[in-house]
Amino acid sequence: MFVVLTTLLYSRPIWSQQTYKLNQYLEEARKNKFVNFEKSIHNYEKSIEFFSFKKDTFNLINSINELSELYGHNLNYGKAYDGYWKALFLAEKSNDQFSKSRVYQSLGWLYSFYNRNTKALENLDNALEISKELSSKNKISIDYTISDYFSIANFYRYNKDFETAKTYIDSCYLYFQSKNEGIRNYFLESEKGFLLVNEGNYIKAEEILLKSQEYFKENNESYLVIIHYFLAKLYQIKKDFDKSKFHYNQSLELSYVHNSHMNYQIINHKELSELFYDSKEYKKAFFHIKKAIELENKIFGINSKNNEYLFEIKDKYRLQKEKQEQLLKERRLSELESKQKISLLRFILLFVILFFLIIVSIMVFKNLKRKHKREKRLLKQRQRLKLNESKKAIKFKNKELAKSALQLIEKDEFIVGLKNSLSENKDNPNLNSVNKIIKSIQSGMGSNWKEFEARFININQDFYKNLKSNFPTLTQTDLKICALIKLNFSSKDMASLLGISVESVHTSRYRLRKKLKLERNDNLVEFISNY
Repeated sequence: MFVVLTTLLYSRPIWSQQTYKLNQYLEEARKNKFVNFEKSIHNYEKSIEFFSFKKDTFNLINSINELSELYGHNLNYGKAYDGYWKALFLAEKSNDQFSKSRVYQSLGWLYSFYNRNTKALENLDNALEISKELSSKNKISIDYTISDYFSIANFYRYNKDFETAKTYIDSCYLYFQSKNEGIRNYFLESEKGFLLVNEGNYIKAEEILLKSQEYFKENNESYLVIIHYFLAKLYQIKKDFDKSKFHYNQSLELSYVHNSHMNYQIINHKELSELFYDSKEYKKAFFHIKKAIELENKIFGINSKNNEYLFEIKDKYRLQKEKQEQLLKERRLSELESKQKISLLRFILLFVILFFLIIVSIMVFKNLKRKHKREKRLLKQRQRLKLNESKKAIKFKNKELAKSALQLIEKDEFIVGLKNSLSENKDNPNLNSVNKIIKSIQSGMGSNWKEFEARFININQDFYKNLKSNFPTLTQTDLKICALIKLNFSSKDMASLLGISVESVHTSRYRLRKKLKLERNDNLVEFISNY
């Protein structure tokens, strides 16, 4: 869609009460809006910086919105689009319903430019819904609701749904006259005049549009861009082509002078191109369609249908030239076709190479993946074998340790027997020597555990550490019992090795189960063997 709903945007100062704060930058920006585009942009940016510094989100949104509108009027729709979405984000973040409605309205006409009619109407309806709710609660002026009705009327008018457009214009009149009885609004009047043109009421339409022209000459000269466009369409339908051309040219001239409503430059150039084409003035037709397409390409890129029309005019015009120019054209066309074929071949070759590289890359990737999986599997197997070997070695060493411990127990039992025998034979004349042997035997029995524990720790290095980590309350005696349980020692063997009674071993095992928080059915030996 190439008709911007600019009538809406520039009607705001007439319809709306002042709700925003001003600063020196904003005043300067508005003053230069139709005079010095670059200066206006600079001041809008300064105003945005000012309100950002003041953390005044409400007025910051307004400055961003006005800057985006200015970009839109000057056909920079990319920056306009970015600005509107930034403003909408701030409005939603601050839950500012009024600002949301204004941004929705602006986004509505911007989406309409790209033929996103569903999205455009969705945004315009959102704006109307919010403004109606706020005005019903007397939170904003009813002028904003009128503005939203007016924007939707413009939307339907462009899409040639004149009945629906008329309905919304009637709603505008209903709201406006309820507040301003007896006052004429020439924004509404000019739209009404254009709708009358499409109803075939040319006399009344011309009367209204000429009165609107006189009003805007005095009050808002930049809006004459649209009024002259309406008059041009009126005279075009009436087949008064001279007047139609005059008003299209007036609309163009005023758009350049005031640097406003620049989208109408595209429309006016297209309409003039058709008029000159119909009157067989192909050179002028070519000039205007070329201008229109240059503006379109500046915004949207190349449009194939418009270029087809451009080539059609060029061909008609060239038929009036000499045969020599025609031959030159054909030769150039042939060269272009050759270049196009070469470009096509290059593209095909590039595509084949790219496809081949992709296939090779996929194969290499799959091969690397398979290799990686294989290496990973082998590594896991090696680790498993190493772990099994380590477990077997520990198990073997523990068996040897247990065997050694049993030998120590047997030795201790033998020594105890010897000690008892010597103690009973008190008739031995060498009593001092016997006492020394007994003391030596007793000290030797105490060192048995230390020797055993040193060998146990060497084989099961993390056993004590892991138990202590999980159960910090375990004592040294508890840890000794745990070590002997791991080696499957019986209570009797434990008592012999530790130098305590069997009953003491049972008591120690009972206390150990409580410290390990084991239930009655839990197996102590299995539990300890996991460490």
